[in-house]
Amino acid sequence: MSSLNILIVEGNNRQDSAFFVEAAGATAADNLKNLVLKLEPSAEVTMINPTEDNETKMALENMSDYHGIIFTGGAMRINDMTDEIKKHINFATNCFKHQNTILAICWGLQVCSTAAGGKVAPAKSGAHIGIASNVKINDEGRKNLIYKNKKEVFTTPAFNYDEVVEIPQSASLLSSDKVNRVMALHFKIGQSEIWGLQYHPDYEYWQMVNLAKARKDRILNNKVFESDEAFNNHIDYIVAEDKKLDFPNRTCEVRNWLDYLKSK
Repeated sequence: MSSLNILIVEGNNRQDSAFFVEAAGATAADNLKNLVLKLEPSAEVTMINPTEDNETKMALENMSDYHGIIFTGGAMRINDMTDEIKKHINFATNCFKHQNTILAICWGLQVCSTAAGGKVAPAKSGAHIGIASNVKINDEGRKNLIYKNKKEVFTTPAFNYDEVVEIPQSASLLSSDKVNRVMALHFKIGQSEIWGLQYHPDYEYWQMVNLAKARKDRILNNKVFESDEAFNNHIDYIVAEDKKLDFPNRTCEVRNWLDYLKSK
């Protein structure tokens, strides 16, 4: 294989993408593109947004050209079920009709799980605000290629209020933490194989800090933290964790997924 051809599916609408650019320096799709090219400089990357019908039509017509598809994170919430969200789910459903290898991150995991018959709901044990602490890989995860060379207990960038509460039929749970039981899944549906992560190997902690600060009023209004002081202490915790996180371990899952594409 001379070079990988990757399709990246943007998880935000235009308004939310503008917010991500201001707070985190890039759209979700551009952020992932930057990481893919850092890990695999020769890769060809195409980016689409499922809310743009002409872009999804083009992608579906050329589906056989892509070695892999990445569904990015995003700020929408599945149970709002707007027309935009329905387009994301419909695009995933159509992807499953083709022989695809998919990496689905955060919102992407929720979209692909819903399209595959699973269910998503507000998390009962709280939210990940910029970080997920002590994610534990289980026995299935230790056997799965996505976690090759990954620390068995790790702390990672994460940002989500919702979680997968019912996994798709035949899906394997790969990791969990105290906030979300489903932190990683692996499943096959139709002609596709999907790895889903409820956290962000694609983001750095400074980006998560900026996103959290930009959303501070909403976070406090939602009672995620009891006070300004508790919020600020949490931000300090993320900054401290930044010193401990190395690039190879943070991005391990993306590297393993890309290596799998090259081996096919």
